[in-house]
Amino acid sequence: MAVIGESSAQMALRDPDIRLMLRVRDDEPGAFQEMVDAYRHRLIGVMHHLVGNAEEAEDLAQEVFLRIYRARKKYRPRSKFSTWLFTIANNLALNALRSRQRKPVVPLDVRDSGPLGPRPAEQLVKDKANSPTMRIQNQELVGLIRRALENLNERQRMAVVLNKFEDMNYLEIAEVMGLTTQAVKSLLSRARQNLRQVLEPYIYMDGEPPPDADGDEE
Repeated sequence: MAVIGESSAQMALRDPDIRLMLRVRDDEPGAFQEMVDAYRHRLIGVMHHLVGNAEEAEDLAQEVFLRIYRARKKYRPRSKFSTWLFTIANNLALNALRSRQRKPVVPLDVRDSGPLGPRPAEQLVKDKANSPTMRIQNQELVGLIRRALENLNERQRMAVVLNKFEDMNYLEIAEVMGLTTQAVKSLLSRARQNLRQVLEPYIYMDGEPPPDADGDEE
């Protein structure tokens, strides 16, 4: 987040991506391609996590870059560049999800990570053992986590993806999603509760689950 009263030049000194975007704004040769190369895989990965389709994720990422390029002359840094970029991505992803609500959804293949790396479900499960039994159990857990994430509403899913896979804090997520920090905390708290409800029977299958906590972990 920008410090109040901080100039664009001061922000650029702290954020190399802002410096890069200022070069894009000034039409410096090669700067836009450099920015695309720096963010393309991260952006497609986030979009893939949100919309569940690799081809659609690439199309949405291309649209994000197109919008950035068209708006380059009006760019004035007011926050981290990544916050601005993912704000655009958030709006496009939500529009895409809402536009297909009445269309049939094709189930995702748990085994298909795609060329862009693992989905959130796969990232949440770290295979720390090489035994076939552990691999089978982890594959089953990946499927459970995937289904749990799909059951989150679109805002909860976005908050989880930005928090867990882009390492954004509450304030940065609030900026991206146009919410208060308290609203983001509530979203993530409810998302954790929903994930626990689905995963707890599996996680504690070999023992008794812990007693329910009265308060949310923050």
